[in-house]
Amino acid sequence: MYYTIKRLLLGQPLKSNELGEQKLNKTKALAILSSDALSSVAYGPEQILIVLVTVGMAAFWYTIPIAVGVLVLLLALILSYRQVIFAYPHGGGAYVVSKENLGENPGLIAGGSLLVDYILTVAVSISAGTDAITSAFPHLHHHNVLIACSLVVLITILNLRGLTESASILAYPVYLFVLALGIMIAAGLVQIASGKLPADLHAPIGTPVAGISLFLLLRAFASGSSALTGVEAISNAIPNFKDPAPNNASRTLAAMGLLLALLFSGIVFLAYYEGIVPNVRETVLSQIASTTFGRGLMYYFIQATTAMILVLAANTGFSAFPLLAVNLAKDKYIARMFTVRGDRLGYSNGIVFLSAASILLIIVFEGRTEQLIPLYAVGVFIPFTLAQTGMMVKWMNDKPPGWIIKLSINCIGALISFSVMWIFFITKFAQVWSVLIFLPCIVLIFHRIKKHYQAVGEQLSLNTCEPAPPIEGNVIIVPVAGITHVVENSLNYAKSLSPDQIIAVYVAFERETEKQFEAKWNQWQPDIRLVTLHSHYRSIIQPLTKFIDTVANKAEESNFRVTVVIPQFIPKKSWHNVLHNQSSLLIRTVLLYRRDIIVTTVPFHLKK
Repeated sequence: MYYTIKRLLLGQPLKSNELGEQKLNKTKALAILSSDALSSVAYGPEQILIVLVTVGMAAFWYTIPIAVGVLVLLLALILSYRQVIFAYPHGGGAYVVSKENLGENPGLIAGGSLLVDYILTVAVSISAGTDAITSAFPHLHHHNVLIACSLVVLITILNLRGLTESASILAYPVYLFVLALGIMIAAGLVQIASGKLPADLHAPIGTPVAGISLFLLLRAFASGSSALTGVEAISNAIPNFKDPAPNNASRTLAAMGLLLALLFSGIVFLAYYEGIVPNVRETVLSQIASTTFGRGLMYYFIQATTAMILVLAANTGFSAFPLLAVNLAKDKYIARMFTVRGDRLGYSNGIVFLSAASILLIIVFEGRTEQLIPLYAVGVFIPFTLAQTGMMVKWMNDKPPGWIIKLSINCIGALISFSVMWIFFITKFAQVWSVLIFLPCIVLIFHRIKKHYQAVGEQLSLNTCEPAPPIEGNVIIVPVAGITHVVENSLNYAKSLSPDQIIAVYVAFERETEKQFEAKWNQWQPDIRLVTLHSHYRSIIQPLTKFIDTVANKAEESNFRVTVVIPQFIPKKSWHNVLHNQSSLLIRTVLLYRRDIIVTTVPFHLKK
């Protein structure tokens, strides 16, 4: 049943040699890996206005120079990550750049920040999309958490089906969103040029504003920079591109930067010109669409595509998180299971882990993850800063042709990213202070995991450890519940292993039953030693595991190996297994109790 459901949801397994078919072309990659960055234009300009409105509408003209600053930062990031793509064509992004150029701990800080950031990306994006859905259908508001979790599961299934299949499905809403906003911005500019919109809706640029301060402007700039989250995803996901991967990735990054710049600047300008004021009941994007088109079909088309892009922004996390986890796992900082490809050639363990962590966040915050946005943004600018600083160190060490220009690009980007990061810490410390706790904890966990792998490797290596002690003999323990073909089958298997000793163990609840069984056993198998255990509390597991523990301890002193052979009969109908689960329960208990014991089952198949 499990296999059937899995095949129905995920499709048939793919062969390893089909991996090339799972690579993305530029069109699909742009949609999948840019959805997070492009969705940021839905709330980035609004974040600027929310800060400026505290000193009045006259301050809204500052959105123009602030937007120019954000675009300069975007240009620096695009150029910097383009250099990262060609310098590190196997992916890894900020983690690999920081680790190789700044050292182990800066690399782990960047990697840990991005891992957490991708989890927050999924939780925040899905919650925002759910809010958009429940705003259109208020009667669903009480089911926010359920809807959000269901959407995470849906996107998880799509990603488990394979990269190209999920890209084929999820690309359409992304391009529809770009088309919708493009039409809205073009229509708004035409209305402005034709004079249909009055020019007195906004304060002229340069208008003096009482109460404005550098601190406030920096805070507005930092808030607007949240529109740049997700820019680094392409540099992490280079292995997902078709060959030549670095060239395709760099062109996709440039296209994403161009689209993001056009959409962001267009929305900022329209919001300024139309005098849009942010409020809790309607988003800035909704107000611009309403002013431009009225509450007609085009307005609802924009709202629908916005809701879809906010949900699908989570897919950037599903694309980049598994690949970053692979790089960390190859370096032994997290479990090796993240390097294993699933049936559909995706890194399914990373996908499932990301899904589970995101659902947990949604449940804990009851679907209200807005307070995580500052944490989400600062988590991006930490690796931004480290990556560009790492590239500066690389250019100064390697000095390739044109290295001064490359160094200047990374230097500007590093300074701006570092400034934005500290503005977030200073202005929103109450919301981002937890970064100072969980990041060191994550780095500590990384070190502990690597230390464990190193210790295991030293013990397993033939070059660094003493020769394994010879095994002097083998003791086989066979738990028996009666004199049946099942037990006979298990004893025959035990004898085939040529052990030094076979011990049959019987757990009795009554003394009389114990004596009767001993008599029958001595007649049936006089050559095999029988040990009977009396259970005062009618438990089979406890006395049996205690006996196995005692034998194993004595065997270990003499370099003997202990094997537990579990008799088990297999009913013809699989659902009958629920009626005969004592053996499987025993196996699980023994495995958890003593990991140095070999445990095997000997099946006996029933014909009826």
